[in-house]
Amino acid sequence: MNKIIICVPIEIKKFLSSKTLLITMIGLMILPFVGGFFMIILKDPIVAQKMGIISTKAQILGSNADWPSYFSLLTQGISLGGLVVFGFVTSWVFGREYSDRTIKDLLALPISRNVIVISKFIVIFLWCMVLSRFVFLMGIFVGKIIRLPGWSLEVLFSSSIIFSICSLLTILLSTPVAFFASFGRGYLSPLGFMILTLILSQIVAAMGFGEFFPWSIPALASGIAGKGSAVLTNTSIVIVFLTYLIGLISTMFWWRYADQD
Repeated sequence: MNKIIICVPIEIKKFLSSKTLLITMIGLMILPFVGGFFMIILKDPIVAQKMGIISTKAQILGSNADWPSYFSLLTQGISLGGLVVFGFVTSWVFGREYSDRTIKDLLALPISRNVIVISKFIVIFLWCMVLSRFVFLMGIFVGKIIRLPGWSLEVLFSSSIIFSICSLLTILLSTPVAFFASFGRGYLSPLGFMILTLILSQIVAAMGFGEFFPWSIPALASGIAGKGSAVLTNTSIVIVFLTYLIGLISTMFWWRYADQD
């Protein structure tokens, strides 16, 4: 435990000194502004029809430019965009050790390899949670600026709970990315894995089996399939948690037993 307390600040310092911090923040900051744009268009259906845009999204949101619809859009965005951004964070934290050729120096330290891996996952979790909270707070700011109707503490509380759950589920799905970053010794393999899972999540969900495919579950829980579809079953939760454990354990085993030369 003491070694983890020592390692985590070191990993945080490495992360804060990188451009990944700014890149991921800017990447997710787009979500509330795009959501605000949708809401502005939905306020005037005639303009939306003339522009010929977001018709599908308007149907999903029920054509309502209000706070519940806006929060729903943010939740859907973090469930899909988070797969890429959170995965990118994970890919950098683990992949940089190989691309910068610091892996041998890191493993030469008198610290357990499991401690190193756990410390990295702690940093990833903390930053991804900060990013998700940042998106939600920025969403409130944008929503206030465009003066969306339907604001209430009840809507804020319920939307915050759903947003937090979907964010957490998406963050948990980042552990397999760490394994592929370690296995592929860099960034290419995890990025390819992220693209593949993102594509498969859409295909599997369209086939009606999304609740059994880990990377489809956060988006389905956000209600992306339509109003009233945001259902999170115990089976889906177990599947996400098992995927998290598989990614975590496989990464720890790889760092402990694989040849790092």
